[in-house]
Amino acid sequence: MRFTAAATLATLAALASAKDSRTFAVLRFNGDGFLTEGPMDPVVNPGAISTHYHGIMGGSNFGATVEGDQLMDSTCTTAKIKNDKSNYWIPSLFFQDPKNGTFQKVPLFYMNVYYFFEATDDTIKPFPIGMKMLSGDSKTRSPPASGGGLNLDPDNGIAINPVQWTCPRSSYNPPSYPVGSDGTTAGMVDPNNQGSGAGFPLYPCDGYASPLRQDIHFPSCYNPAAGLDDYKNNMKFPSNVGSKQNCPEGWIHTPHLFFEVYWNTPLFNDYWTPDGKTQPFVLSTGDATGYSSHADFISGWDQNTLQTIINTCDAGDIGMDQCPQIPGGLNDDNDCKIKPAFGSILQNGQIVTGLPVVGDDVTGWAKGGSSSGSDDSSAASSASTIKASTTTKASATTSAAASITETAVASETDASSPTVEAEPSTSTPGGAFIQYPTTTTADAADAPAPTQAPDSPSAGGDPHIKTIWDIVTVTVTTTVVEPEPTQALHRRVPKHSHGHVARHLGGSFAARR
Repeated sequence: MRFTAAATLATLAALASAKDSRTFAVLRFNGDGFLTEGPMDPVVNPGAISTHYHGIMGGSNFGATVEGDQLMDSTCTTAKIKNDKSNYWIPSLFFQDPKNGTFQKVPLFYMNVYYFFEATDDTIKPFPIGMKMLSGDSKTRSPPASGGGLNLDPDNGIAINPVQWTCPRSSYNPPSYPVGSDGTTAGMVDPNNQGSGAGFPLYPCDGYASPLRQDIHFPSCYNPAAGLDDYKNNMKFPSNVGSKQNCPEGWIHTPHLFFEVYWNTPLFNDYWTPDGKTQPFVLSTGDATGYSSHADFISGWDQNTLQTIINTCDAGDIGMDQCPQIPGGLNDDNDCKIKPAFGSILQNGQIVTGLPVVGDDVTGWAKGGSSSGSDDSSAASSASTIKASTTTKASATTSAAASITETAVASETDASSPTVEAEPSTSTPGGAFIQYPTTTTADAADAPAPTQAPDSPSAGGDPHIKTIWDIVTVTVTTTVVEPEPTQALHRRVPKHSHGHVARHLGGSFAARR
């Protein structure tokens, strides 16, 4: 049986060699929202509370620690391809009320992962099972050297910039980014696309089915000498060789991943007034600039399935799930959810006085604070990429979260009730604090009333569960009692028909091709 599987992979790999043109397919996810959320990052902070809060997609065997082929034992996955038990995660996005500084989590609208199979002289192979990688820098507040455009070229002498924000608008007058911005007080526009740039835009996104979008590209050359876990050194972007992209000798050419994450920012349009100088969104890293956007990935792909997709699936933006004869077939589970390893999931609509883990320590632009690099900077580095300095990992034990009340997975709902203040209890092992509600009413403003999210075809969701939320953090935490639910958001998984795919095939992203 092993011989048969090996022979099949060898045959498929031969078919994938010496590609003359790019093919690609989009991986979509089932259900409503993430697999789980919380301060977990088994790539950068294995076994400990992460430095910030994340939203995670993929296989159910995700946890604070992920080792070896652990993900292959997942009992379910949010991916539409049944044999993809990989995990994909990003920092959560928050709205900070300009009036009183309180925070609300911005609901996920939807998330896609593009699998690009580039033109190359190499043989494109599946990610090894358990391979970990990171793209972006969670600590930076400094503008990228490449300006507002992406830079995925490791050989042009400019530091790699794999992240952007995209904000489709019906009119770009006034522009989303200040003319001539150098990135120190506001973001910078992509010279090839006025709807995209480095850092958060200064005006609301009102394109059809296209609220604010977080874009993250990953490198596609894997160094087996560095190994599965060395996310700082095991990946780099390929070099241009004519019209092709090739990896260094001895490296493995894997698919080029591109995350696009749509956040339901239109819910907050009535709660801030654009002035062309400031904007209200903050990443869970405490970043008011958006420069610290990043993403993580751990491979849990069945090797034969991914190799078949690499070689035969060129479905483009209609979806990987539309390709015929995918080994293992499609996943019809719309309710794959797990509890977080630490704390509880922060409910949509809750108003809190501080970000999970980070508290009210928001930095960047007018809020001050900057950094040129960190421990978890992009592993997609080249000789020209800024080297990151080592930082101290946050430490906490699993027992710190063991006494937390039962977690419920939040549905995509909105709320309008005030929150309840909390007082910290004594410190638990690992330095985390567990907080419990008091009877004092917070002076936070009401959460936004339900608004119509951009429309698109329907998909299933999860029932609303009432619970008390206790957020475990390393520094500052806030506990609130979940407000009574109001009308659920009308979230439906789109067909991705708004035509932005052309930008991936031209403009700044393709300029290096």
